[in-house]
Amino acid sequence: MEILLEKLHEADMEQLYDFELENRDYFEEMVPSRGDDYYHFQTFKQRNMELLDEQKQGLCYFYLIKNNEGQILGRMNLVDIDTSQGTAHVGYRVGKVFTGKGLAKNALKLLVENASELGLKKIEAKTTTNNIGSQKVLEKSGFKYVETREEQYDRHGETVSFVYYAWEG
Repeated sequence: MEILLEKLHEADMEQLYDFELENRDYFEEMVPSRGDDYYHFQTFKQRNMELLDEQKQGLCYFYLIKNNEGQILGRMNLVDIDTSQGTAHVGYRVGKVFTGKGLAKNALKLLVENASELGLKKIEAKTTTNNIGSQKVLEKSGFKYVETREEQYDRHGETVSFVYYAWEG
């Protein structure tokens, strides 16, 4: 499936809200909840408008993974951008019905191909020990394993730790 990586715009808010609401339970299986307030449209829109302000300042970049018809398939965010060091952290999520199709890997490939245009030399990522799919996506996308931290936490009755990766261009 051919995909596009587009920066988030205000015009995307309703479709993005629907995407997040539809995939809430699935996402919360792997990552902490964003809280019930996030899933009230006005709160959702306000928070994302704040992110758009940060994006305008070049502090972060928020991307939507879309198909050729403009349907949102996932998200990919570059945060904690340090322009003096050329570093950032990436996070991503793909809708449940779109997993296992190589979308995250292809979106990361697009992001990495444009890293130098964004002034990035190093992109860091983290996932959890129980998220094997995400670990495989990072490794197939040229990210190298850095470490697994000893700190642990309980995630729905399962003890997990964070696994860190980095890509260097």
